[in-house]
Amino acid sequence: MEHTEVCKVKNLKELISELRRIFSDDSINVEEVQALMESYESNPEDWNEYAVFDQYRYTRNLVDEGNGKFNLIILCWGEGHGSSIHDHTDSHCFMKILQGNLKETLFEWPACPKAEMVKKSERVLKENRCAYINDSIGLHRVENPSHTESAISLHLYSPPFETCQTFDQRTGHKNRVKMTFWTKYGVKTPCTIAASQENN
Repeated sequence: MEHTEVCKVKNLKELISELRRIFSDDSINVEEVQALMESYESNPEDWNEYAVFDQYRYTRNLVDEGNGKFNLIILCWGEGHGSSIHDHTDSHCFMKILQGNLKETLFEWPACPKAEMVKKSERVLKENRCAYINDSIGLHRVENPSHTESAISLHLYSPPFETCQTFDQRTGHKNRVKMTFWTKYGVKTPCTIAASQENN
């Protein structure tokens, strides 16, 4: 595979600017985007205004709408918080760790109804690493494995999506859920249904 040279970005603002440039083209080079996001060295001064936590569940905080080509979102994970198993609605999903560690568990798509889902792999992603997934790779669940430290991650979805499917690990049963934002550009959004906080 040809290695893509990526310039190292100095801050989050520069990262957003570079992402907008890359996504102005219709074709997406996954390696280039992943390398660019990994090149950004996490600095809390860049993203503190977007890092809004909730006591009971992880939060999704919109940072940039990427000229309609992508959503850039900061997710804040309290101690032990995690997502359900979910898909990504045929979108690209990049996940960069800004603070702490997150555990990603990868699953096969359910093969038949009412059967336990098959776990493919499990890994812990550390600060400044960037992971990638799409629906052809499988489904995943993301969780903060620490019970003493919070975690923060930066997610890019292209194209943006408003709903996704969540899955029951024991039965493979799926539900379609609506995506919501806890904050947009650092401002709290109107109260939303707790059950809709389902994707990352």
